Amino acid sequence: MKALILNSGLGSRMGEYVENNPKCMVKISNEETIISRQIRMLYELGITDVVITTGRFADKIEAYCKSLKLPLNITFVYNPDYESTNYIYSIFLAREYLQDDILLMHGDLVFEKVILKDMLISDESRVVVSSTASVPQKDFKAVIDNGVVKKIGVDFFDNAISCQPLYLFKKDEFKIWLDKIEDFCKCGNKRCYAENAFNEVSDFINLKPLDIKDSLCHEIDNVNDLELIKEKLYWLKDKVVYMCFSTDIIHGGHIAIIKKAQSLGRLVVGLLSDEAVAGYKRFPLIPFSERKEMMENITGVYRVIEQNKLSYKDNLMLLKPDIVVHGDDWKEGVQKQIRNEVIETLASYGGELVEFSYAKDKKYIELDRRMNKESAMPEMRRGRLKKLIQAKGLVTAMETHSGLTGLIVENTVVEQDGGVKQFDAMWISSLCDSTAKGKPDIELVDATSRYRTIDDVCEVTTKPIIFDGDTGGLTEHFVYTVRSLERMGVSMVIIEDKKGLKKNSLFGNDVDQTQASIEEFCYKIREGKKAQRTEDFMICARIESLILEKGIYDALNRANAYCEAGADAIMIHSRKKEPDEIFEFVERFREKNSKIPIVVVPTSYNSVTEEEFKNRGVNIVIYANQFTRAAFPAMKNVAETILKNHRSKECDEKCMAINDIIRLIPEEL
Repeated sequence: MKALILNSGLGSRMGEYVENNPKCMVKISNEETIISRQIRMLYELGITDVVITTGRFADKIEAYCKSLKLPLNITFVYNPDYESTNYIYSIFLAREYLQDDILLMHGDLVFEKVILKDMLISDESRVVVSSTASVPQKDFKAVIDNGVVKKIGVDFFDNAISCQPLYLFKKDEFKIWLDKIEDFCKCGNKRCYAENAFNEVSDFINLKPLDIKDSLCHEIDNVNDLELIKEKLYWLKDKVVYMCFSTDIIHGGHIAIIKKAQSLGRLVVGLLSDEAVAGYKRFPLIPFSERKEMMENITGVYRVIEQNKLSYKDNLMLLKPDIVVHGDDWKEGVQKQIRNEVIETLASYGGELVEFSYAKDKKYIELDRRMNKESAMPEMRRGRLKKLIQAKGLVTAMETHSGLTGLIVENTVVEQDGGVKQFDAMWISSLCDSTAKGKPDIELVDATSRYRTIDDVCEVTTKPIIFDGDTGGLTEHFVYTVRSLERMGVSMVIIEDKKGLKKNSLFGNDVDQTQASIEEFCYKIREGKKAQRTEDFMICARIESLILEKGIYDALNRANAYCEAGADAIMIHSRKKEPDEIFEFVERFREKNSKIPIVVVPTSYNSVTEEEFKNRGVNIVIYANQFTRAAFPAMKNVAETILKNHRSKECDEKCMAINDIIRLIPEEL
């Protein structure tokens, strides 16, 4: 990226201000001139290569720029015909230095730093316009068609908008303009605007408008302009302030800290994406698009951009704000790591962290509690799994067989990679439900008892629930199961394509297991979908072909048939320690079906990471029985320790403190 500053004009309308100095050296504040402000901003935003065209007072411009002692690589290009040509010729003379992305500005242009930042983070060519400024009679106007600038000049009025000569051009598109400028100059057209050349090739350039509305970006053409801009700069806060928000309900505490932040400068809000919020806490009640619109309409917020991670680093390095504002509540807990990263990133370029006291008003705490209560309601919880899959691509579910294990899944968070990680959903397993009751996993525990487990979990958690429906039972019974689960707020039921007395799949062919015919199982799926009363609930078809060693093609044939019957997701199961057959199934299934979610339960092939599953096209990873498998050896060990020692003292170090358990259980959700 190079900056091109055009300073070859005479500036004759400035009168006595330009008798002994060029216009670009006119002071606009006690500390700065027009050009010192421009190149200071360029340096602060990381642009170190600058081309400056000169004319009258060329030596003074060079000496002055060098006296500022900024570590910039400045190339000066002198236009000897400055009195008889326009800046189109100066650009022509500088053409050999303009083979990069180009940030072009007139040397008499004064603008806010945040506008320059907005230009630099764009991945498209841009020009500054203002939809709120009146259309000028003599100055530049832009004609916009379908969001693209088609004409720029002083004589356009139809469909025109106020425009300022501050451009960002991508390399290839600037070359198109530069080639036409060269054609003009070689044909003797040196006195016109460079925009005249642009207008002849605009159909080949995707120049987008950057609407700055009421922000400052204006040329100083005369003394009146100078006085007006001096006054605006006196009141203007040039610093850029950054804040991150995840909330979906704005309360008085948020407004208060927004006011404090915007008093420090132009406030840019980084709004966490749905995926980022879901990975940090509960899934947002309001989607990102609506949260963004809400935030954009708050007085004091200059701009809202998406923050895709809990980590601020990417956005901070992109924007390089002068100040980051946050409440002081992140000095401890899961956000402490984020805070440390922010401090380190700000230090890398000289930014500042400002922390205000966190709002602890009881009414705000009550509002958060009320939002959590609403998140736990069946209507809110049921549809959250679908939204999580759409937002994150891959979600993780952890075995839950009681209210206590549900609380562990709900509240366990680890710091990782500049952010936090937690489970997305809960898996209520038939195996673990049966085992907790000391019963074999043969669908012996009746529906009423299993629904009681769901009730226990729902009373203390908010995350979506995936229910292990075993075979689904008789089709006539399954339709009522669907309605019951849907009513309770369960997000998904998974049923396996076996029939008869259920045996755990991990036994494989070691026990007699009968797979239902495709027709039988499709009928069960169709009837279940008919019974469903909302769009949120999902029926997942679990395929046992690999377990029963019937091969990949049988599994694929069944998967396609089940999808046609209405299955919302496919679970493919395997008891092999290597994931090869799972990977092959996913690859072949994705060749024909890119949208239906795929569920895996990597109990045996547990070396595969979630990242690899996601990259291969898997959408849900279920950790199906790890709590149960961890708990029983621990409890057995404690029992043996007490028996051996005739007391419980020796097992204290193996046990969680009772006070910690009490704290884990909330008084109120």
